[in-house]
Amino acid sequence: MVIYRASDYASMSRKAANIISAQVIMKPDCVLGLATGSTPIGTYKQLIEWYNKGDLDFSRVTSVNLDEYKGLSGDNEQSYRYFMNHNFFDHININKSRTFVPDGTDPDSEHACARYNEIIREVGGIDLQLLGLGHNGHIGFNEPGSAFEKETHCVDLTERTIEANKRFFEKEEDVPRQAYTMGIKTIMQAKKILLVVSGEDKAEIVKTAFQGPVTPAVPASILQLHNDVTIVADEAALSKME
Repeated sequence: MVIYRASDYASMSRKAANIISAQVIMKPDCVLGLATGSTPIGTYKQLIEWYNKGDLDFSRVTSVNLDEYKGLSGDNEQSYRYFMNHNFFDHININKSRTFVPDGTDPDSEHACARYNEIIREVGGIDLQLLGLGHNGHIGFNEPGSAFEKETHCVDLTERTIEANKRFFEKEEDVPRQAYTMGIKTIMQAKKILLVVSGEDKAEIVKTAFQGPVTPAVPASILQLHNDVTIVADEAALSKME
């Protein structure tokens, strides 16, 4: 495990974008595993900037996203497909037919998850998986207690997650109660993993996940067992690491 200590969010974003750029340059037809949430936005902005300068070409890249809300279509502003288009795909030359997100409109959970596992296998697996880190150690929607051996599966969102998401929706009943997410096993099968973390509020979970025991109670702790993990975090997020 390699840990890069960045001075702030902007330098964290640049460093993470640098690592993704190197992957794309070394293997132009690579498969990128991508994440949503506020932390990676700066990384995507930096990649877009370098693309606009002519430094990067995404035309042969394939992407697979970590998760999607069950019940939301890609044109819903709260869907992760919409997030990815708005924050990244619309601004680069990636072929959108090769950008994959779990199908939130498929009501058959078993079918949706099996199909997504199949897509990941068909594209040849993930070369580099980008991850964020939840306050309770979750990665993707794999909450504490998630079995390490699961592939893509349907999860019931926790009350805390539903509560946190309420502000994005007009009515509470509009908030999705379930999501499709890559499982821990799927994430661990990526050849490389890049975790981005920012902020003092993440310092405690960073210490617990990477200096504590490997346990399903802290899903991100499993990353200690992967042979190619890079953590890029700002000073604040690393402030409790010994």
